[in-house]
Amino acid sequence: MRTGSRQSTRHARVAAATGIVAVALPLVACTTHEPAPGPTGWTPSPSVTTTPTPSAEPAPVPVVPAGDVGVVAEGLDAPWSIALVPGGGVLVSERDRGDVVEVLAGGSLRVAGTVPGVAAAGEGGLLGIAVRPADDDRGTELYAYLTSSDDNRIVRMPLTGTAGSLALGTAEPVLTGIPKAGNHDGGRIAFGPDGMLYATTGDAGVGEAAQDPDSLSGKILRMTPHGAPAPGNPFGTLVYTLGHRNPQGIAWDASGGMWAAEFGQNTWDELNRIEPGSNYGWPVVEGAAGDPRYVDPVVQWSTSEASPSALAVIGDTLFLAALRGQRIWTVAPASAAEPTTTPWFAGEFGRIREVVESPDGALWFLTNNTDGRGSPREGDDRLLSVDLAPGG
Repeated sequence: MRTGSRQSTRHARVAAATGIVAVALPLVACTTHEPAPGPTGWTPSPSVTTTPTPSAEPAPVPVVPAGDVGVVAEGLDAPWSIALVPGGGVLVSERDRGDVVEVLAGGSLRVAGTVPGVAAAGEGGLLGIAVRPADDDRGTELYAYLTSSDDNRIVRMPLTGTAGSLALGTAEPVLTGIPKAGNHDGGRIAFGPDGMLYATTGDAGVGEAAQDPDSLSGKILRMTPHGAPAPGNPFGTLVYTLGHRNPQGIAWDASGGMWAAEFGQNTWDELNRIEPGSNYGWPVVEGAAGDPRYVDPVVQWSTSEASPSALAVIGDTLFLAALRGQRIWTVAPASAAEPTTTPWFAGEFGRIREVVESPDGALWFLTNNTDGRGSPREGDDRLLSVDLAPGG
């Protein structure tokens, strides 16, 4: 185990920002993996855009992991998603228990609340969570995507208390009736730069439903915080894009461009630029097909190298969490037409479910070895942290 003054300084910054103490683990060397060949073109839809007004801030630069990997917390049970609370507080969803766990100072854990109605089975359970900050009309709320006994659904709950004593209020439905199955449940939710709520849904094992614009399966959805179709949606419904198999990662770059990571079937996993109204091909095509009816991925990987879950953008770099691939992929520059992909930590920590930017600008990631498909290691599952530095 290596420690150094630079890493110690970052640990002090983490402690100051979140009250969490990390333990250093060694950083693993990386190699470069070129994107698979194939068309990378994409055709924008003329409908709604989420691009914000340009700012005078400096252009972001690519960043890469640097220094040692630290343990922020351990002993998590099938963790799925991380939500950072404005003003302090770190929440993690546990898929099978239905618990929302708060990570406390020193890495200890406490249950902030249990989301009602979770019926965990297979890949379903308590999946993505997202915080909607307070405004003049209401307090802070936690949104959750979950599998119930009847469907996949999104609920919201008041989030009360402060860091160290966060608690969940009564849940109310935002959107119900998303088809469920033992696998391909999607489950990532996030508020976009336009303030709308986005959700990824899987095809629930029925591939043709992904091509049906009237089905909620195999889609990226865009809605108001109350669950109504967002203004300007391309079909006038909740559907933002279609033709997805099982997308589980969404993120926005500095220009407001939206990205999504998606599980393939047997051949290609995908990283896609998302444009409203576009069709991403499943189940007609998997990976880049050069068919003008469908959008080809910007990058594709073999399923053994990726099986992607979460996606984050930090600086001008996309970070993609790989489950079966047991690594983190960086894709940079995000602003480039043909970015370069690089693997990090291959096989070192097992399955990786989630990646987010920490409060102090480091990369946090969740292992997922206790979800029934991994091989648990000592301390699993863990929330890990690594510093970032310009590179790529």
